[in-house]
Amino acid sequence: MLIAVGILAACHLYIWSRLVAPMALPSGLHALATALVVALAPALPLAVFATRGMSRERGKLLRLSAYIGFGFSVYLFLAAIVTHVAVLAGANPRLSALVGTAAAIAVVLGGLANVARGPIVKSVTVPLAKLPETGAGYRIVQLTDVHIGPMLDGKFATEVVRRVNALAPDLVVITGDLCDGRFEEMRSHMSPLRDLRARDGVYACTGNHEYYWELPQWMAELRSLGVKVLHNEHVTINDSFVLAGVDDSSVSEDVPGALAGRDPKLPVVLLAHHPSTLPRAQAEGVDLQLSGHTHGGQLLPFGWLIRLWEPLAAGLKKFGSTWLYVSQGTGFWGPPLRVGTSSEIALITLSQG
Repeated sequence: MLIAVGILAACHLYIWSRLVAPMALPSGLHALATALVVALAPALPLAVFATRGMSRERGKLLRLSAYIGFGFSVYLFLAAIVTHVAVLAGANPRLSALVGTAAAIAVVLGGLANVARGPIVKSVTVPLAKLPETGAGYRIVQLTDVHIGPMLDGKFATEVVRRVNALAPDLVVITGDLCDGRFEEMRSHMSPLRDLRARDGVYACTGNHEYYWELPQWMAELRSLGVKVLHNEHVTINDSFVLAGVDDSSVSEDVPGALAGRDPKLPVVLLAHHPSTLPRAQAEGVDLQLSGHTHGGQLLPFGWLIRLWEPLAAGLKKFGSTWLYVSQGTGFWGPPLRVGTSSEIALITLSQG
């Protein structure tokens, strides 16, 4: 906690020195701006600490305020850096500070509006060389990183289900981080998933967040809601392709085990939460890997950093003979903001190719 607050304090001192001080505001406004910057520094770690023992409902407003404040801190810090560079290049310090602050506020407000509109449908077609004629045009809806928990509830889950069912998919898959809260508190908020409709059912694999909570209870609950969780195993879908699912790579991922005994004549679609499962998928001849985890970075420029440890931050790309599709996530985690990314429901159509 002390280390985190110390780092945040240094960042916010930099924000004050590059944005507040150069503005030369009247004394009252200067004091208010200074107080706001000071308050932002410890807000998130203190809110996390303060809400540890609270119920979801009691702590929601405090967490929401702290997360939004953190979003402002991120973009004020970036604005301070840009302003610093601009001043070094000869720009007017006061004007640069005013423009930088206004831009940061506009970006955060836009990010809030982006999340408020809910997930959008991203459509993509993936050609699979071994796909039989029976699988041509097969429609898979992928959900991932829904994060029903501290910030997102049953109302969001109901809206997601409505949008998915409107697409009339052949199959629904969920690639992890669906459950993100205490079982007894969040159980009722997951119940809308019972209404998901797809001709060939709903399948899922685990993500890292499932293991932060009561995993056995959540897995049993998902089964009761009609969601079949694939734990390092596979099934054959519509005599057209093999659908496999692996546990999260941080826990017990086993790609060879998941594909043992599969029909080699059929293409393989693998559900794996982490894109970094890709090398193991390639080694086993997987045709298409569906992943999430990255949120596309959620807040620009974090998506650029993700590329340092993941093969792909978002979208579709072919690696050798294996396609990888990484969804930006259906919900969000932490700040209810999306900048440079969108919450999505992926509609994946398989084709022969």
